[in-house]
Amino acid sequence: MAFELPDLPYAHDALAQHGMSAETLEYHHDLHHKAYVDNGNKLIAGTKWETETLESIVTGTYDANAVAQNGIFNNASQHWNHMQFWEMMGPSKTGMPSELESLIKESFGSIDAFKEAFSAAGAGQFGSGWCWLVKEADGILKVTKTENGVNPLCFGQTVLLGCDVWEHSYYIDFRNKRPAYLSNFLENLVNWENVASRL
Repeated sequence: MAFELPDLPYAHDALAQHGMSAETLEYHHDLHHKAYVDNGNKLIAGTKWETETLESIVTGTYDANAVAQNGIFNNASQHWNHMQFWEMMGPSKTGMPSELESLIKESFGSIDAFKEAFSAAGAGQFGSGWCWLVKEADGILKVTKTENGVNPLCFGQTVLLGCDVWEHSYYIDFRNKRPAYLSNFLENLVNWENVASRL
């Protein structure tokens, strides 16, 4: 199926008071995300992937043994990643629902320990990539990181929260201070109700 750029679920300037400027969203959503959509559509045209779901394209084109992933995967996966990313943030600070809070405490010991692990994963991702909170098949929550556009769908994990640590996600607002961007993301930008809905 053709990729389509979704509208942001909020205005471009809606997150500015929480540390993500309208300029960042204009570049990140309107240019970078749109490029994944446009390039992905060109690459799947006339192939067997043209009629498949986005999730099927991501899992079907991922190559665990490849040094670098192919173009269809890169654009499809980044399209999927960004669709989740916009929904995982919001302009209104939300409390963490009790079910999610309990699972995080069970898996990490405390909310602070989870946030430390998540921030460390994002800060420690060399080069471009993502950090994630995922649910494994056994129900245990885990923090992971992936390079470039690779995401947890490739490993059979359920994505609860993801943070983009490509430079275009934070450089306008935070310059080279990726740890500060990650801390701000967790404290001010995450829509915890959306995260909990993914359980």
